[in-house]
Amino acid sequence: MSSSSVEIRTLTTPQELFDAAAEKVIQAANEAVVARGRFTIALAGGNTPRSLYNLLATNGRSSLPWDRMFFFFGDERHVPPDDPQSNYRMANEAMLSKIPVPAGNVFRVPAENPDAPAAAALYDQTVRQFFALAPGQFPSFDLILLGLGPDGHTASLFPGTAALQEKSRLVVANWVEKFKTNRITFTLPVLNAARCVAFLVSGTDKAPALKAVLEGDAPDEQYPARLVRPSNGKLIWMVDRAAASELSKIPA
Repeated sequence: MSSSSVEIRTLTTPQELFDAAAEKVIQAANEAVVARGRFTIALAGGNTPRSLYNLLATNGRSSLPWDRMFFFFGDERHVPPDDPQSNYRMANEAMLSKIPVPAGNVFRVPAENPDAPAAAALYDQTVRQFFALAPGQFPSFDLILLGLGPDGHTASLFPGTAALQEKSRLVVANWVEKFKTNRITFTLPVLNAARCVAFLVSGTDKAPALKAVLEGDAPDEQYPARLVRPSNGKLIWMVDRAAASELSKIPA
């Protein structure tokens, strides 16, 4: 991955990472509302975003245009919304239930549907209708938040899985063999059509994967995060010093 095509910000501590990410969300939201009247964001699951969402729900309450914000999910586990594994449940508990956002502005994946491909197709249609897409078009989210797994996966795009080859659908059910389950996920064309993609990476357990993604020469399919390259948008990596510890040169 060319360093000239990506902004890498190293923050000293996890808390500084969350603070910087919150500033980015607030900036992007307010700029989008001025430019286009609304802000569209795709949320990530996992532990790192949870801390960001808590911060936005407290410190960001007065500085965010909540009624103009529209929330989607970049991926979801194939579980009901009240399941402990649900990304929606995590985001709802950490942020969505605490903020003055209209219920109609939150678009969760209908992952309680026992048919994972059907749930993915429904969410695909939801996104198409919201963005009023013509056939062959992809949505331009203002901001997509992503994490990085120790195996190099992002959203639910895991190494060697079928979803990495998807070129036309927005959302697919992606079978993940190591978990013996489907994950419902945005596809790479959606991630790469965003105005801004921000990776949030924290902890020493992510350091080998971060080095492989940013500096390695393995095939991209082995580290799917390498395939996230917005065609007309910004790509920002926000990482703490622990996650950046194996990089050959730690960015400022």
